[in-house]
Amino acid sequence: MSLTYWQRLERRIYSLVMYLLVPVILWRLAWRGVSQRDYFRRWNERFGFFAARSGADGAIWVHAVSVGEVAAATPLIVRLRERYPERPLVITTITPTGSARVSKVWGEQAFHVYLPYDLPAAIQRFLHRARPAIAIVMETEIWPNLFLECASAGIPIVIANARLSERSLGGYGPVRGLARMAVRCAHTVAAQSQADANRLLALGARPERVVVAGNMKYDLALPQGLAFKSASWRAGWGAERPVWIAASTHEMEEEAVLRAQLQVLAHYPDALLLWAPRHPERFRAVEKHARDAGLIVTTRRVHGLPGLGSQCFVINTLGELLMFYATVDLAFVGGSLQPIGGHNVLEPAALGVPCLVGPHTFNFAEVTEHLIADGAALRVASGDRLGEVVMDLMRDADQRNRMAEAAREMVASERGAVERTVTLIEQVMAGSPG
Repeated sequence: MSLTYWQRLERRIYSLVMYLLVPVILWRLAWRGVSQRDYFRRWNERFGFFAARSGADGAIWVHAVSVGEVAAATPLIVRLRERYPERPLVITTITPTGSARVSKVWGEQAFHVYLPYDLPAAIQRFLHRARPAIAIVMETEIWPNLFLECASAGIPIVIANARLSERSLGGYGPVRGLARMAVRCAHTVAAQSQADANRLLALGARPERVVVAGNMKYDLALPQGLAFKSASWRAGWGAERPVWIAASTHEMEEEAVLRAQLQVLAHYPDALLLWAPRHPERFRAVEKHARDAGLIVTTRRVHGLPGLGSQCFVINTLGELLMFYATVDLAFVGGSLQPIGGHNVLEPAALGVPCLVGPHTFNFAEVTEHLIADGAALRVASGDRLGEVVMDLMRDADQRNRMAEAAREMVASERGAVERTVTLIEQVMAGSPG
């Protein structure tokens, strides 16, 4: 991609700022490492230093930020492995939880490394060692130097499951020109919806390269035997007792969840709350808060599964949320009571679990509004109302059944994005050397 003088200058200034921020970035890594020790490990990879990948050139490289993006990418990776079994697979993440998920799902089938920081030299080292034939970047990871270095090296970029909220579009602000340069490097942008496509075009994507392929999260593959295993789990802690889950919650939502469970227990003394905090560093704090509130607390790591006497079960492991969703009567999906933007509502929906969300769902705006419009989800106005809405649904089995059926039908009607995205990638690969 040929840049003008002013574009080159803008990129140099951006890169200089990134280099100057390295001490701050390292301090932040260390700070996060205090609560999550894995952040202390493998810092060299974040600057492009790692043992070069063994094997031939021409790897398929998939970048997925963290656990959620890895889950969304999994059906796509399965299809790409079937289509290109001879090609090495490189998967990058940013978070240790994403790394752990890659290791658990793919093991030795994939070469995992942390994505380096957006520093030109670090990106160049990474590309030299990973030797990809194509870069498949999940969702909204638009990094100027990463995209420009890929373009310079002749590595085609596919932005898969691409989404861009109004908030994110406005947030580019002073770096809008850099974001435009980056997104114009993409060979193909497979947008989740027409609204996402329109915002990506407004950011600067080339119109002829933007395709509405749909949301791959609708293509969630449910594990075999899920229904039998979930029924067995549920029988162990009481098949008839009311059970709800608070999933992917953030620190500022924890008080609301605790109040809600105490309200529910006042009317349903045998009710069970399954609680899955979004970040591992909140596991212990959530457990302590629940005990301090007087709840009988058990945890996944210590107790395995809830007992008949459990009132709050903290899911302090990663990668098991889908199984626990399958055991509950209804789900509250966090990140939505505070202006965080909400998290993935499609996992519970695909399982036919009625969903509750707060007022802030801009990260999944179209999907959430679709579920609400179809009667598969309800919006809770505030944390103060969470307990009341949970109790209303506990009382009304008919409404829960209607919501469950609506969720299944909605998800089934939207499937097919993975196959459409694979077709787009095949077209790119057909013209890619190596």
